[in-house]
Amino acid sequence: MPYVEVEGIRVHHVITGPDDPAAPTLVLVHGFTVDHRVLSGPFEPVFADHPQWRRIYLDLPGHGRTAAPEVASSDDVFQVLRAAVEALAPGRYALVGQSYGGYLARGLAAVHADRLDGLAIIVPVILPRHEERDLPPRQVLIRDPEFAARLGAELDAEDLLVVQAEETWRALRTYVQPGLDLADPDVTARIATAYQGSFPVDVADFIRPCLIMVGRQDHITGYRDAWTLLERYPRATFAVLDQAGHGLDAEQPVLARALFGEWLDRVTAATTALG
Repeated sequence: MPYVEVEGIRVHHVITGPDDPAAPTLVLVHGFTVDHRVLSGPFEPVFADHPQWRRIYLDLPGHGRTAAPEVASSDDVFQVLRAAVEALAPGRYALVGQSYGGYLARGLAAVHADRLDGLAIIVPVILPRHEERDLPPRQVLIRDPEFAARLGAELDAEDLLVVQAEETWRALRTYVQPGLDLADPDVTARIATAYQGSFPVDVADFIRPCLIMVGRQDHITGYRDAWTLLERYPRATFAVLDQAGHGLDAEQPVLARALFGEWLDRVTAATTALG
């Protein structure tokens, strides 16, 4: 398995696409207590139409196959993530962050603004303190009663999915559950107590193409708080997807992938134009 050692931690990562460090590079950062599959599973199909991109999927410290018993805060996580990105993508790159990874990605965008070609944040954490978030109530819009009855207590999508049907549950089991099973509970518990980092975010206007994609029914990170970022990202598409919560890519996969692919097109065009 591929690892890069930084800050005394062996960071697990998966690289797909061209075997060429000079190829346009995309770094993808997952959310809290999951692993890289929460992004590679839903979005790898997009690259059938964008094969030129080299993709680097990371497992954060204490997540997936990145053991990090000493990590105790988001500041620690960010320090390791930054070092890993600088080792694996030392040139220009574009960046994707999902949920907690969206919070970390905004930190990377602040320190790497001079070499970042684009930023996409998906159901991002905007306010680290949960009690400060402006959230819609939890709701289920679609529930397949036959499927729910058949699955019974195994339907662990209850607290996450707005669309509770076999297809979305299968996506959850395939892309989310493996990371949950691997996460180090002691490390993630410590990070949770120091979830708000001291690293800067959104400190200056970021003029490269962006995508901010949120779920209209997301009761975990919400959608309203993300709107406050818009003036800092003048090249951002802001998309609020109905019939989608924090499991947006499973509930609206066609639309999510279309928006993601269009963002890649904008990054490519802007990189060509601006150099």
